[in-house]
Amino acid sequence: MRTIRYLGRLLGEFFGFAWQNKAWWVYPMVIAFVLLGLAITTTESVAPFIYALF
Repeated sequence: MRTIRYLGRLLGEFFGFAWQNKAWWVYPMVIAFVLLGLAITTTESVAPFIYALF
């Protein structure tokens, strides 16, 4: 549970930085990293089942 809170705080810091400094390029980069992280964590548990099929 603490990890989720820290992740939320970190994302808040990034978006606060972008808002304050008008660094709009940060938004797509952070969103892409979050989506990439979600894709990696969700497909980790699927890999053993895929290997069993072949």
